[in-house]
Amino acid sequence: MSAFVPGLELSRRFYQEAVRPILDAEFPGLPHSAALLGRGSEVLGFDDEMSGDHNWEPRVLLFLREEDHARHSEAIDETLRQGVPPRFQGHPTDYGIHTLRGYFRQRLDVDIDGEIGARDWLTFSEQGLRMVTAGAVYHDEVGLQNVRDRFAYYPRDVWFYLLVAGWWRIHPEANLVGRAGSVGDELGSALIGSRLVLDLMRLCFLMERQYAPYSKWFGTAFSRLACAAELSPILWQALQAETWPERENALMAAYEQVAAMHNALNITPPVPTEVHQLWDRPFKVIWGDFPGALGAQIQDPAVKRIAERWPAGGVDQFRDLLLAPGHRSLLLHLFE
Repeated sequence: MSAFVPGLELSRRFYQEAVRPILDAEFPGLPHSAALLGRGSEVLGFDDEMSGDHNWEPRVLLFLREEDHARHSEAIDETLRQGVPPRFQGHPTDYGIHTLRGYFRQRLDVDIDGEIGARDWLTFSEQGLRMVTAGAVYHDEVGLQNVRDRFAYYPRDVWFYLLVAGWWRIHPEANLVGRAGSVGDELGSALIGSRLVLDLMRLCFLMERQYAPYSKWFGTAFSRLACAAELSPILWQALQAETWPERENALMAAYEQVAAMHNALNITPPVPTEVHQLWDRPFKVIWGDFPGALGAQIQDPAVKRIAERWPAGGVDQFRDLLLAPGHRSLLLHLFE
């Protein structure tokens, strides 16, 4: 059995050994960019031997200037289909020929020639952003990397707003693990605990300025964050706990660590991270006002207007509405 070759490397070879020589010979001097972006485990760098059982193949995206795309795309398509060398004919191969503007319109439903505002950022799914910023660029003469750099991560104040929303998802439920468990509802307590684990993990992606992928690769991507080595065992304890006090203790340890991560960013004045008793009840909480500290730092008027309402956060909560990028225009109204 031949050794597994990751899709990013396989596609690099496909471009350099099959596609590039044809372009140089048949369309000499034509400026283009070449990359592997978009859907697929290989784009995220998470593919393995199992990935080859469906829609996994050497492929490359080509990008042309608008005028060159109008003039040459059909001829390039036909030439490449006829000219793939024999050594690649044993594999299904594919490519797409795009303009930068058309591709990003297709993937994010945004015009890269226009301004990208706060509402736009909050209606891009993180998976969609990760799909256009992950992968690899193999050749770039038409400015592909410059466009990718625009989407590298959220603008400062949008980032702060999403951190506010992340903390607000945790704050109201921090004591509910104990409250549900105290009446004998361990299943309900465990369900709340698992949701809090997910919310803490999402905060970690935000703090490390990494877009979170969709569920299949969420845990794998989390394991590659800087905080994962210390935090993962604690979160695993919370998920495995059989009683609410055990679950609460693990979550409190996780809260303290994530709170310390916030203070280490030095983006707000230090926020207290001590664990407190909830009034006279036997439940523990962290009362640090992370949302208030972050909200006070927001300067962009558009983000301020959004943050002044209940901080709902980004559009990834509305998973059922994310079946296609074209639905994004409907979601913009949520942030008016």
